[in-house]
Amino acid sequence: MTETQPAPRRDDPGRSEEAVPAIELAGVRKEYHAYGETVAAVQRVDLTIAQGEFFSLLGPSGCGKTTTMRMIAGFEEPSAGEVYLHGESVTGVPANKRDVNMVFQSYALFPHMSVFENVAFGLRRKGTSKSEVVERVTEMLRIVDLTGREKRRPAELSGGQQQRVALARALVNRPRALLLDEPLGALDLKLRQAMQVELKRIQREVGITFVYVTHDQGEALTMSDRIAVMNDGLVEQLGSPREIYERPASKFVAGFIGTSNLLSGEAVESGGGKATLRHGDGGCISVVLPDGRSVASGETVELTVRPEKMQITAEEPDGGLCRVPGRVSEVVYLGTSTNYNVTTDAGADVVVFVQNAMNAEDVARRDDEVWLSWEPQHSYLIGSAE
Repeated sequence: MTETQPAPRRDDPGRSEEAVPAIELAGVRKEYHAYGETVAAVQRVDLTIAQGEFFSLLGPSGCGKTTTMRMIAGFEEPSAGEVYLHGESVTGVPANKRDVNMVFQSYALFPHMSVFENVAFGLRRKGTSKSEVVERVTEMLRIVDLTGREKRRPAELSGGQQQRVALARALVNRPRALLLDEPLGALDLKLRQAMQVELKRIQREVGITFVYVTHDQGEALTMSDRIAVMNDGLVEQLGSPREIYERPASKFVAGFIGTSNLLSGEAVESGGGKATLRHGDGGCISVVLPDGRSVASGETVELTVRPEKMQITAEEPDGGLCRVPGRVSEVVYLGTSTNYNVTTDAGADVVVFVQNAMNAEDVARRDDEVWLSWEPQHSYLIGSAE
């Protein structure tokens, strides 16, 4: 599990309002008891989410991400640990007393109400004046790009428009944080991709903290300021999209975020923050070592290389590049790129993405003997091979 930076002290009287995190989870754990067994849905989570941040909880089904969000919302109480909203503990505080709203995959719009009345519902329940209701609903519909559709019923809207109504309804009450549980899952691929961009735009405009739960790596990478990758109830890595993609902290993260090639090699030389590895009979891989990491001669380690960082050639490349020989096992044309599946001479299965803009013809064919090469800085060490 990746260590997170400690949050500023909640009891520090000199801490500015901007320095107070929107959400903090301190040693949060959630257990369920059934049939005489105890199951930890969330083993231990420590997180600090800044005000105005777009933060994603990313992971496969059953990893604990939705349970973590439900503890923030107040629908679940932690078995251990504390939940803080804007510096105040809300552990034990019911969901309707927490200054957060939640948007689910099912929009739960009122079918008999117009778009305007759906969005205004929460304000009317709170007794907001008629003039303020009109002002705030009108402004929110502008932000979600639904101006002119105020009188329509939900059945008259597309899926994406219904999602925007649900967002407007949640945001019009001006919560200090908005929690979104896989809200785009019911949309088709093209609309989902368009809504990802829209969600980020809306979040920037309203300036509210968004916490987003998803199993879709593309969604998290597209929208997030930071991502917590969860697995088996733990946060495996916490960082920016670029950090998590380029420098995965574990084999799980490397395999879950996008496509990654996992290679192993035996160290034949190490020093000056670098190591040279032997992969099979003809493979030579250079890798930059993370700070504080050393590799002993003869040690077998694992590293990851992203498919788009690799090149594929018929001839052995010049020295200075990492280079591994192999045989092409499959060629898949995808329009914008061609994917080459290559089995190295050490038996590792590797994928190489080649953009078609620069290649009118295939650079290799199935069963061709080829060389894979890449810059040493694109080798990222994960750990010792098991």
